[in-house]
This record gives sequence, structure tokens and C-alpha cells, in this order.
Amino acid sequence: MSRKRRELNTFSLSFLDIMACGFGAVTLLFLILKHDPTTSSSEGDGGTQWEAAQLQADISDGERQRTILRNSLAEVEERLVETKGLSDRVLDDINDSRRELSAQSDPEQQLALLRKQVETLEQQTAELEDAGASQDTRQFIGDGDRQYLTGLKLGGSRVLILVDASASMLAETIINVVRRRNMSDAVKRQSPKWQRTLRTVEWLVAQLPARSQYQLYTFNTKATPALKNSHRQWQDAADNITMDTAIAQLKTTLPAGGTSLINAFAVANTFTQRPDNIFLITDGLPTQGEHKPSQSTVSGKARAKLFESAVNTLPKGVPVNIILFPMEGDPKAAALFWQLGLLSRGAFLSPSRDWP
Repeated sequence: MSRKRRELNTFSLSFLDIMACGFGAVTLLFLILKHDPTTSSSEGDGGTQWEAAQLQADISDGERQRTILRNSLAEVEERLVETKGLSDRVLDDINDSRRELSAQSDPEQQLALLRKQVETLEQQTAELEDAGASQDTRQFIGDGDRQYLTGLKLGGSRVLILVDASASMLAETIINVVRRRNMSDAVKRQSPKWQRTLRTVEWLVAQLPARSQYQLYTFNTKATPALKNSHRQWQDAADNITMDTAIAQLKTTLPAGGTSLINAFAVANTFTQRPDNIFLITDGLPTQGEHKPSQSTVSGKARAKLFESAVNTLPKGVPVNIILFPMEGDPKAAALFWQLGLLSRGAFLSPSRDWP
């Protein structure tokens, strides 16, 4: 029975151990030699991206180099143009110098060159004179070539011109005033004293700066704008059409009535923008105030008081320039008007009969 227990078994425990070890060795070898396909693919993609980045960097660098080359080319072309201009200028200077040297060597040519330069300067002077004359708002041509030093302050941004149109402006003596007052309108308008007054107004407006404004009023017992429907409205001195219309309507005025200087001066206070220069053309002291006097005659003392009342209505700080055509029987007029011009920082003028 013991022999049956000791029978040989080919699949004993030692054989199984050997087989297990071999299988484990094969498995370990397989694990060691196995390659992960995912890892290899990612590594390949990383290399491709790096190469693409390098190529992009090379492209950007090439574009920068191209831009730099273009800018350099533009600078070279600009310098070439400047150099060409300088060379042309140098050549012109050389030619001018040659011409001058050749002219200096020939006295006749030099004289001709000097004459040409003189003619050019004369032409430029004439053009400058014409340009200066064209700045006048209106041209006034008097008799003869006399020049007058008046001392009148002809500037100002807003100039008010007051023209005495009372009956005394018809003549220089009382008796001639009475005679002409009874004559026809045509004769009144052609009175030498009144025509002289109109020429004075034309001379004044011709001296106004082109950028200034003006207003023209006539006054006797009341003040009226020479240009109809323009009360309290400044006119542009550069507007020659309106100025011509105002002068034309002034020439239709007939001197008549008394003289109210206070009503004339009151006009200066009616403008929204007050005048900064006033011209007064008259022949004597006022004969009435705001209203007609009860008496037919006014004494010299009363006329002086009327003058003082009128002066008190003037706006403060405005120069008053007086052009006085003296009238007989009014000895205080010159002194009082001179004092007004002095105190207002204006001027006083009593011109000769042939002025302007």
C-alpha cells in the first residue's frame, strides 16, 4: 500500500512554481518593452508646434527688416530730393554771380541793371500807395492840392456826426440869412455856406476807418437822421452804397428854423452802444432849448446858458470835435466851443472858406 502512495506525478508543485516564474518573467518583460502610443503622439505634436512658432518668428523678423529697409529707402529718396534742390540753388547763385560779374565788367550793362531796379522799386511804391488809398471808405477830391493839418481825431469805432441845418447855415451874416430864407429851395440848397457844410461832411466820412461805424444826423429845432428810418442804428463805414444814400439824402435837406443843441446832443444817449467820437458842424451857439422859446429874440447870455445845458447832456468821456463856421453877432461861440473840445479831449477847428 506504501508503494501506491509514492507514485510519480508529473504535475508536481515544483513544476508549477517554475511555470509561474516563467510567466511572470514574460509579463515583466512585456511591461518593460511596451510603448504608450498616446505619449508618442503628444510628443510629436509638441515638436511640430515648436517648429511652427520658430517659422512665425522668422516671418515676423523678415517683415520688420523689410519695413526698416523701406523707411531707409524713403529717407534716401528724401535726401536725394533735398540735395538736388540745394544743387539747383547753388547753380542759380553761381549763375547770378556770373551775371553780376559780367554786368560789373560792362558799365552800360550795370547802368541798365540799376535802372531796371529803380523801375521795379517805383512800381512797388505805386502799388503800395494804391493799396493804402483803397483802404479809405470814400474818396474825396477837393480843389487844388492843399493839405490840411486839422488836429481832428478822425478815428473811432462808432462815430456820430451832427450837422447844423438851421436857417443860419444859409449865410454868414444875419441880413443875408433873412434874404436867402425867402428865396426858392434851389437857391437855398446852392448857398455857399451850406455847400461848404456838405463838402465838410463828405470829407469827414471819407476819413472814417473802414472797420468803423457811423451815424449822420441833421439838427435845427430837432435832430433827424440823414438816412431815413435809421434812428439809433449804426451804419458800417465800409458800406459805400448806404453811405452814398445818406449823403444824397443830406443834400436834399433845406436849412431852416432855429438851433437846439440840446436835442442834437441828446441823440448820443439814445444808442444801445454809445458813440466814442462826436463831430459837430455848426456856426454858433444854440437859440433854443428842448422847446421853442416864447420870445422871438435870444440874448447872448441866454444862448450861453442854453449851450451849457446842452453840454451837460453829453455822455461822459466821449471826445467832441467841433468844426465852426463863424456867424456874425455871436462872439462867445468860438471860446465856448473851443473849451468844449479841450475839456472833452476832442478838437476845435474854425477853417478857412476854401476848406475842405
